[in-house]
Amino acid sequence: MQIINIKDKLNYLNEYVKLCYLEWSNKEKPLAEYIDYKIDNIKNGDKVISILGLVNEEELIGFISLFKYDGDERKDLTPWYATMYVKKEYRGKSYSKLLNQAIIKEAKRLGYDKVYLKSDLINYYEKFGAKHIEQLKNGEILYYIDL
Repeated sequence: MQIINIKDKLNYLNEYVKLCYLEWSNKEKPLAEYIDYKIDNIKNGDKVISILGLVNEEELIGFISLFKYDGDERKDLTPWYATMYVKKEYRGKSYSKLLNQAIIKEAKRLGYDKVYLKSDLINYYEKFGAKHIEQLKNGEILYYIDL
């Protein structure tokens, strides 16, 4: 297993964007258009700080990101721990723990002392040290993790 920076690897970046589309997109754009738009935004935009991937023998197992902001609410907070994803066939093997450790290490390396995240999952991110701040207007819970 290896942690890589997906922003530097176009083949993994395409798969990352496709999986994000399937998992979180409202599917308003066709997949090919979405991929082109997101890759351009990742390379030229100002939202994405880091995208880390967990790779085993060239296969992307999962990923996690660090964004400057995540959504329209609470743009006053930064950075955001976002898009933690492990492919279904690899879930239940503690890979999310490896991704969590990697993004925390990355955030510390970049000089942050705290990260923020939002989720509708109950009692999941708390195992990584997340502490409740408030409920957002969209129903998700806002958390922070001290580094």
